Amino acid sequence: MEFFCYHRDRVGSLSLRKALLEEHWSYMDRFAARMTARGPVFDAEDDDILYGSVHILDLPDPAAVRAFAFEEPCYQAGAYRDVLLRRWHDLLGRTMWDFPGPRDTGDFFFVLGLGEGEPADTELPAAKEDLAAYGSLYSDDDTAWLGTAALVRATDEAAARSLLTPDRYAEIEVHAWTFGGRR
Repeated sequence: MEFFCYHRDRVGSLSLRKALLEEHWSYMDRFAARMTARGPVFDAEDDDILYGSVHILDLPDPAAVRAFAFEEPCYQAGAYRDVLLRRWHDLLGRTMWDFPGPRDTGDFFFVLGLGEGEPADTELPAAKEDLAAYGSLYSDDDTAWLGTAALVRATDEAAARSLLTPDRYAEIEVHAWTFGGRR
């Protein structure tokens, strides 16, 4: 089962996150073979403001993803204010490591649409070569559609936001994102 995990940073926790960077990476290394995508999320205008981290990974069940999320060193140390966990329906069919374009050209964004009503945006956008990840979010029991998430290269925040149908979501967040992992 694939899951989407978004650890959202607590305001003022950047120094704590930096101090725990090696512990975070070592922890993530244990799950690397199961990951579809990962990476930090920043303010779109100021990349010194860290909003959190996104991880999409294949784990056996909801209990395993909860253990993954809540045993993470930064979570244990209080760097995160909350964690969003959802079932993930991968619509792209590749990992971020299979991204066809250059990773150091252009701006990348994390787009999160918190859905309401009938499922929306369940087909890939036309510019799939700009996607590092794209999928639908569902409840633990996989019965209720809860939204859509994407990691995308786009010219700006508005272009990234345009991936989702605005009136189908209670809220759409767009933040700068970068490919995660050891540097």
